[in-house]
Amino acid sequence: MLVKTYGSAVTGIDATTITVEVNVSAGVNFFLVGLPDSAVKESQQRIDAALKNNGFKLPGKMITINMAPADIRKEGSSYDLTIAIGILAASEQISGDKVGDYIIMGELSLDGGLQPIKGVLPIAINAREKGFKGIILPQQNAEEAAIVEGLDVYGIKNIKEAIDFLNGNSDLKPTVVNASETFYTQLSLADVDFADVKGQENIKRSLEIAASGGHNVILIGPPGAGKTMLAKRLPTILPPLTLDEALETTKIHSVAGKVGSGKGLIASRPFRAPHHTISDVALVGGGSFPQPGEISLAHNGVLFLDELPEFKRTVLEVMRQPLEDRFIRISRARFTVEYPAGFMLVTSMNPCPCGFYNHPQKECVCAPGTVQKYLNRISGPLLDRIDIHVEVVPVAYGELSSERVSEKSESVRGRVIKAREIQAKRFAESGIYCNAQMSSKQLKEYCKIDEAGHKLLKTAMEKLNLSARAYDRILKVSRTIADLDAAENIGNQHLAEAINYRSLDRENWAG
Repeated sequence: MLVKTYGSAVTGIDATTITVEVNVSAGVNFFLVGLPDSAVKESQQRIDAALKNNGFKLPGKMITINMAPADIRKEGSSYDLTIAIGILAASEQISGDKVGDYIIMGELSLDGGLQPIKGVLPIAINAREKGFKGIILPQQNAEEAAIVEGLDVYGIKNIKEAIDFLNGNSDLKPTVVNASETFYTQLSLADVDFADVKGQENIKRSLEIAASGGHNVILIGPPGAGKTMLAKRLPTILPPLTLDEALETTKIHSVAGKVGSGKGLIASRPFRAPHHTISDVALVGGGSFPQPGEISLAHNGVLFLDELPEFKRTVLEVMRQPLEDRFIRISRARFTVEYPAGFMLVTSMNPCPCGFYNHPQKECVCAPGTVQKYLNRISGPLLDRIDIHVEVVPVAYGELSSERVSEKSESVRGRVIKAREIQAKRFAESGIYCNAQMSSKQLKEYCKIDEAGHKLLKTAMEKLNLSARAYDRILKVSRTIADLDAAENIGNQHLAEAINYRSLDRENWAG
């Protein structure tokens, strides 16, 4: 008897329906075809033990299983339940009337229990698009799949529950999640706040500007000055995720298996801080069976690279294209996948190997030329993509012991949201959403300055020996500062502040 059950294969952040055709006929053998990997091939042993431990058995006949389309590689153990249900229906041990109405996915334990799987959200979206009535999957993944409206999601603990449901002997109820309600109740949940940081008002101001315009930032300062503490609080002043952004972010984390058991929608902006020993594949994504990297997991959020010069040069260089294009394309001989990579890059570094160059109290003990050599570990093209350079100085004891309450993230976020609204109107038909993404043509259109502004910028570039690449960055940042002031035109005060945020472009900065 021939029975068809359905599963899904995830490629990139999208899913494709897989038809599992099971034919049971006279003979004794077991064939599994359709480009399965080793984990799928090993399903026979898991299925055999799971069925025996739940009162069923693999039929002693010729079992032929085809996973179509055969040109897509089937990876992982999530097809165990799909195949097992197909075998039971084809051998008439259970009713096959309803098996074709559902996408069925899950990894089987030997006792018949189900383990969570990856990529549930894109699988559920694909199931709805293809007109399936519902999806049957492990209980741990049910809330994540239930975000998709118009689809019955049945979370089960073991294969026995799936069998009872398909036989009509169960009153299993679909999992229901109100995606909008879940999203809005989680929006304000944050463990950290800008109010936790004592002093550093100028750094907070620079991060507010960065958040308002989507600018990349580098923080330079000695150990213990608060660079990491400030960077971790940047997501709390970014505009809240929209529902569409939250769904897109959750899809990426779902494919990578990072959503977490029993969790649904990701409602807060991601903050990823990989260690400096990370490989280039782990950062941008890839591998034999491509998976999203840290830059994709930071999509719609912040990627924080602490101690930037300690990262391998090859790792930093592979970020250059994604920083411009906001996606990463991974090509293999037989296929190409794309992952979104629209993140804010925030980096920090010591000014020199000892950490005390330009320190107000401590003396730098590095040899002559060491500071410049240390800075040269970061390539010019990468620095060219960082708009704001800020020097962080240690906080004085008076500030640390002060009882004065600092401004909360909520207040800062309000100003950031207003500035982003101005930019949204400005770029409504441009396909971009913040000042940092402006092209040269848009720069000329939206960053016009008067004669006095030109004189100020010319004087600054000559006196401070600023490099040519600083010119565009200063104009973009000054446009954001003007937006924060709700000013239609860029004024001299906006230019003057933006000029201060180009420390590393000064020729004599490193001595």
